[in-house]
Amino acid sequence: MHIMIDLLPKLEKRAAGADSADGGCQCAHSPGGESQGWGKQRARTAAEVGWPNKHTLRILQDFSNEPSSNLTSHSLEKITAAGDRAESFRRTRPDASGGRTFPVHGVSGLADLFEHPLYKIDFPPLTDDDTLFNVNTDIRFYPRGTGNQDWHNEGNEEEEFPPTGEVTAESYPNWLRFHIGINRYELYSRHSLVLDSLLKDLVTQRITSVAMKSGGTQLKLIMTFQNYGQALFKPMKQTREQETPPDFFYFSDFERHNAEIAAFHLDRILDFRRVPPVAGRLVNMTREIRDVTRDKKLWRTFFISPANNVCFYGECSYYCSTEHALCGKPDQIEGSLAAFLPDLALAKRKTWRNPWRRSYHKRKKAEWEVDPDYCDEVKQTPPYDRGTRLLDIMDMTIFDFLMGNMDRHHYETFEKFGNDTFIIHLDNGRGFGKHSHDELSILVPLSQCCRLKKSTYLRLQLLAKEEYQLSSLMEESLLRDRLSPVLIQPHLKAMDRRLRLVLQVLAGCIEKEGYSSVVEEDLVGDTTTHRSPGHR
Repeated sequence: MHIMIDLLPKLEKRAAGADSADGGCQCAHSPGGESQGWGKQRARTAAEVGWPNKHTLRILQDFSNEPSSNLTSHSLEKITAAGDRAESFRRTRPDASGGRTFPVHGVSGLADLFEHPLYKIDFPPLTDDDTLFNVNTDIRFYPRGTGNQDWHNEGNEEEEFPPTGEVTAESYPNWLRFHIGINRYELYSRHSLVLDSLLKDLVTQRITSVAMKSGGTQLKLIMTFQNYGQALFKPMKQTREQETPPDFFYFSDFERHNAEIAAFHLDRILDFRRVPPVAGRLVNMTREIRDVTRDKKLWRTFFISPANNVCFYGECSYYCSTEHALCGKPDQIEGSLAAFLPDLALAKRKTWRNPWRRSYHKRKKAEWEVDPDYCDEVKQTPPYDRGTRLLDIMDMTIFDFLMGNMDRHHYETFEKFGNDTFIIHLDNGRGFGKHSHDELSILVPLSQCCRLKKSTYLRLQLLAKEEYQLSSLMEESLLRDRLSPVLIQPHLKAMDRRLRLVLQVLAGCIEKEGYSSVVEEDLVGDTTTHRSPGHR
């Protein structure tokens, strides 16, 4: 399927300067159906001219999960540019004590890390079966040839779409280039040219439409941008310094916007690249949410607090009430924006129950919590009886333990790739809740199965070294985000401590079962090596 079939004609139209498209809206209400007084009409800008109707591009992306997945995750920009902060970090590196910094001209820990041989391992050459979409950029699409009548009914029906020259992949919106780059092994490549541009779009693109996302326990907003990209917005609920109250169950914990941001950076440093791009943004609640939403249920929850701040609470299962309202200062609020994955109509995803799912009950325990041999049963059950799925679960286990995330009840994969593909690390908002406590039960899958990819094992050892200290790399990486500092120092130091605990568990496994039985070779050969059995 050519996913560009609806987009290219409109790109051509935009280049020609046509003016017929309507503003993007995520809701089902008709563009002209707003009642006066609850959402003012937006003025069209020259940058919007010629962009397609929201119905045309909506099919290209959707962050929402299959109904059975039951995932429960949850502008005024800062004057100081993130790039300047990142550049200043390159000139300072922490000393051995971790408390002070000293200048080191031109040094970047991240740059050194990504130059390490472990971060230069290539995947096998990609075939059509290995890419999520097969896009032939040599073919040009015209609206009369697409058979999509939506193009003809926007604005003037007599309007023609004259050719404006060849449309190349580089001219596509960054969100679409991200979708096209997804393959069997990764969401984006190590040196993706589009990643930084997409992160910038999440922060700078004008928000044209906002609606509440259905499902889940806490409030999430779907934001549509001027270029018709979309992202999932999770607003700030806690300050950086607040920890999860000790009496909170994991399933009633707050979802933190900064956890979503930090998870993306951690996933990249671990070289998994399984978290969709996430960026922090300071949003004007009046101009960028209330005034552009056509979701009346959301709009009706806005109010002015006694402190004269703009607040809203939306509709959801937990924490959506006046008492738990989200309030700005006076109308600015932080949040995370996670880029949408391709729409399920074009790229189906399969939802899997995590074998080590918690009970989500105040008193009951899950089977794995009472059966020390539980992994033996898992290893005999498809898809964990072959391929790398069990090893990918171990990767996800370590990823969650480093963040302190106990809320991993389901996971997803792209259907096209069958069982021979990576796990998408979605929904990380309940990480980084407690820096003073290491939840060892998160590591039970690793301690029970005693299996890990060699590439993951070697990278963990590398990140435990002083010159590649995980906390320092995370600090440098997070400086690039507009909401920096994203994590306070205790959370950064907790990751170093937890990394040592992971390596201790692996050392115990190796002592008990032997290195070759624990560490699975995945650094040589082709896909046959990558797909060796996940158990012995």
